[in-house]
Amino acid sequence: MTVLASRAQLRASFFRWALFFVPVVLLLGFLSGAASGSGAENPWFAALEKPALYPPPVTFPVVWSVLYALMGLAAALVASAWGARGRGGALVMFLIQLALNLAWSPVFFGLHEMRWALYLLGVIDVAVLLTLVLFWRVRWQAGVLLLPYLAWVCFATALNYQLLELNPHANGTDYSGAVQRIEL
Repeated sequence: MTVLASRAQLRASFFRWALFFVPVVLLLGFLSGAASGSGAENPWFAALEKPALYPPPVTFPVVWSVLYALMGLAAALVASAWGARGRGGALVMFLIQLALNLAWSPVFFGLHEMRWALYLLGVIDVAVLLTLVLFWRVRWQAGVLLLPYLAWVCFATALNYQLLELNPHANGTDYSGAVQRIEL
């Protein structure tokens, strides 16, 4: 049996991929949120009635930063698995689910389309599950790193559903947050 790479070379390959994937995924997540005006300070979102399971607003940037870092590390594990069966397909599925993920904030916060965002989350749930399974087949550790992400997008789906149920009038509407003062 011939060895193609030493353990040190394999570790170096993982670290190079991690230095690529982690910052890129974090940056793309940040840009998607910033471009769509996501967050509690969004006037349209601030005006929505929140369900009981809605966590404190500070939770979202912290959780998403951790999840994006875990996603980047999982992708690096798979990308560094040179010659592994299913590696290419797993990485393609990762990019598909990432693109879907990045589209959610503009649909929800930018377009105020809670119903379409909910449909998109259903597709994201399936895409993340498929990515997790494909990653698991290449490197089980990569699949484990995606488990919190799967749990969070399932929670986000439930939260999106409850927001839509509580605020059907706000679906697809514009709300500028502008106030008109009339002095008497």
